[in-house]
Amino acid sequence: MGEMFDPAHPGEILRENLEEVGWTVTEAARRLGVTRAMLSRVLNGHAGVSAEMAIRLETVGWGSADLWVRMQGNFDLARARRSAAA
Repeated sequence: MGEMFDPAHPGEILRENLEEVGWTVTEAARRLGVTRAMLSRVLNGHAGVSAEMAIRLETVGWGSADLWVRMQGNFDLARARRSAAA
């Protein structure tokens, strides 16, 4: 197996986007049409970016839904590989 890498949780990237545009979690949740609690769970790495959330992120101009789903998949796969190697 090749060298393992440790991709960032998509919530970390999303948090950077929020900081860049100056939105609070509450404002971003409102614009995305999700609860503040749900967005907070993603931002803190306690929930993944679902396909639905990826589409919502695409709608506000934060990359393509495909990109968000791939980032989440890469994160999940790396985590599973670490668990399998342990």
